[in-house]
Amino acid sequence: MSDAAPTIVGSVGPGELRERVESAMAAWAAGPGDAAEALASAVVAEVLDELESGRVRAATPDPEAEGGWRVEAWLKSAILLAFRLPGMIEQRDGPIAAGRDKSSLGVIDVLDSIGARAAAEAGAPWRIVPGGTSVRRGAYLAPGVVVMTPAFVNTGARVEAGSMVDSHVLVGSCAQVGRDVHLAAGVQVGGVLEPPGARPVIIEDGAFVGGSAGLYEGVTVGRGAVIGAGVILTGQSRLVDLVEERELRGTPERPLVVPPGAVVVPGTRPASTPWGQRQGIAVSVPVIVKYRDASTDVRVALDDALR
Repeated sequence: MSDAAPTIVGSVGPGELRERVESAMAAWAAGPGDAAEALASAVVAEVLDELESGRVRAATPDPEAEGGWRVEAWLKSAILLAFRLPGMIEQRDGPIAAGRDKSSLGVIDVLDSIGARAAAEAGAPWRIVPGGTSVRRGAYLAPGVVVMTPAFVNTGARVEAGSMVDSHVLVGSCAQVGRDVHLAAGVQVGGVLEPPGARPVIIEDGAFVGGSAGLYEGVTVGRGAVIGAGVILTGQSRLVDLVEERELRGTPERPLVVPPGAVVVPGTRPASTPWGQRQGIAVSVPVIVKYRDASTDVRVALDDALR
């Protein structure tokens, strides 16, 4: 997930942008007024442009950080500031395709935006099937991304090259989706905005997430892992590893990390109370049943013909 982002003429370095964000946040905290609002509006627009260009991101791979990722809290704070700014914008294409959002956000033009133009210039334009998909302002789609309809990619999210976002998929706020990832139909990738320092949901390169699976609360899916259809994982889930004979647990401070190459399916465990056990009650728990091998690769391989 270390793709080089396109260079945008007139952009500033992350350090300078961070200083601008912190100044705008301080001015806003001192008491919103015309001057503070104007400064915040300008900074928010710049941040959203930089996010869309891919030059900055809500979380960055960092082997020294907890879970291998460093959260850019200042960027998430800037996105939260966007929601505080007053004003609404209306968009309408007939009576059905109509909506209203914060004036600082709204949706991007998937044919003519910073990212769309960069992808086309790179020779790998986005393929976004018409019919109900929305990509919100401040989201980054790398060249060659495919989005089926309907789908929604929220502010601050990032989807790397070669990935497919299938029908009825949500990619939530600040979620980080790596290269050659397949999010199958109905997948829900939860957004994590608050607190600003909380790690977003992260799906590393080459992972496959099966239909109607749900990933929430900052869970990380390791490189090449396979999440079976219907699996629900949160940052505080209990994950049973039948191969290594261990139990992995996440906490609010250290969200769950699914090991690279793990194949996770829905499972159950007996209820913890004697009464529940006498009633035959079982509680759902995700289970690692194997680690990825050649047969798994064949089953989850992305079909080039679809791309």
